[in-house]
Amino acid sequence: MSHHLQPGSYQSYKGLPALAGLSTIDEAAASQWSVEESVKRLKRLHYVLKRLHETFTERITSEPIYELKMALSHHAYLCAEQVTLIRSRVSEMREPPLGLDKVPHPGLERLMDEVRASRTTANLLLSVYELLLPAILSACDRLRTQAHPLADAPTVRVARLIHFELSDVQQYGQQAIACLVTQEDRVSAEQWLCALEKCMKAAGQLDATEPAEGEVPAPLESSQPYVYQGQPQRDERFQDPFNAGVNPEAFLYDESFPARAKTLMMYYKRIREIDVPEMMASILHDLRDAEPWEFHAEMSRQLWDEARHAMMGEVGFVSQGLDWRNIPINFTWSRNLNTQLDARERHGVLFFIEQGLMPRSGKRYEWEVGLASGDALSGLFQDFDWADEVLHAQIGRRWYVPRYKSLQEALAYGDRCWTKVVSHWRDYLDRGLTQHQNWWPELYRHACQNWGVTPDAAVLAYNKTYEDSRADLQKLT
Repeated sequence: MSHHLQPGSYQSYKGLPALAGLSTIDEAAASQWSVEESVKRLKRLHYVLKRLHETFTERITSEPIYELKMALSHHAYLCAEQVTLIRSRVSEMREPPLGLDKVPHPGLERLMDEVRASRTTANLLLSVYELLLPAILSACDRLRTQAHPLADAPTVRVARLIHFELSDVQQYGQQAIACLVTQEDRVSAEQWLCALEKCMKAAGQLDATEPAEGEVPAPLESSQPYVYQGQPQRDERFQDPFNAGVNPEAFLYDESFPARAKTLMMYYKRIREIDVPEMMASILHDLRDAEPWEFHAEMSRQLWDEARHAMMGEVGFVSQGLDWRNIPINFTWSRNLNTQLDARERHGVLFFIEQGLMPRSGKRYEWEVGLASGDALSGLFQDFDWADEVLHAQIGRRWYVPRYKSLQEALAYGDRCWTKVVSHWRDYLDRGLTQHQNWWPELYRHACQNWGVTPDAAVLAYNKTYEDSRADLQKLT
């Protein structure tokens, strides 16, 4: 029997796809690839995506437009997932130490410094979604098609997954640009965007697949050091953001009030969670170099979950035919924590609150209220809100508690930190920043009208504020 194969004569069994469907035999017989090339490209993608994650996160607090604040939270989380994916793959290819914290090229460093320093929302949108993300997607396409389909199949998978998820991110960005960026914005940004393109050309594109062309341009918007803005900003729809005239927790845990009315307070509590990403972003920024990547990745997941919870509140109100824009969505929790505590103290408060949600009187209770209310959407949202908070408590136990001798000491520190926060309830009133209006009766009346029922007199009369208590109902001293 001859062992000689005629060209093109090799066939798999009964014509089954060869090589687990990864490629044809002829494609796999090509030999123009190496571990070195694969690692080089992945490290460049890693650098850009990690810097992009930081930029998205840092802009959450200062971005006033609610929809963009939520999108930045989502996109930061997706970038974190891709960074983790790349780090895992690089670690498999003879790369300890990984060298992932090294700047791969000065052009990429200047590029990401400029994007980070974008002086306007329009500039951020244009630089990220029209320039940077298309370049990332192109680099992933090249990696997917040029990496050896069999020997480097894990890298091909990584490139495909990144391209799949970030394509949706780019699409969102294009829609946001169409809604928000004017022709004047484009003219104003033209010279700056050209400089960003020169940065990429000087680096041989993001993945070094082209010859380096020209010099790295001088810094423009990054000529001044980037300064994180910890003061939360909200758009014009957020009326009376200093208002702390309604204490929803006191209403929620009062057994005398009906479950149906309590769902309104839970929707309010959910949409008010906009302030958690605003605060968590400050922790991630301040601890940028003080914690390992795994900390940032898990905290980014938690931040995104809190943004989802806020959007659950938005959907809840809309589903009830109620306009949340007429309700004061308070931002003083994130404002006070960001301006009065350091990052470790803020993390302590966050963990203390999370642990307080774990007993039966916490998230389980809210879920039970949602089920009892007859509002199936409330039950569904609280079901997943509870699941998310269990995860967040676990994240805190991994990254916060080990800094202390015991769980009890960690909790006590968080409680002390929260006690340190001055609510400024009276000060905000005296300065005329708010009248702490009781917005509850009007909201409840509108809900009862939509439900076709007569308002309950006791519910209508609810009038407890945050003047002398925290959200966990502990009295302020």
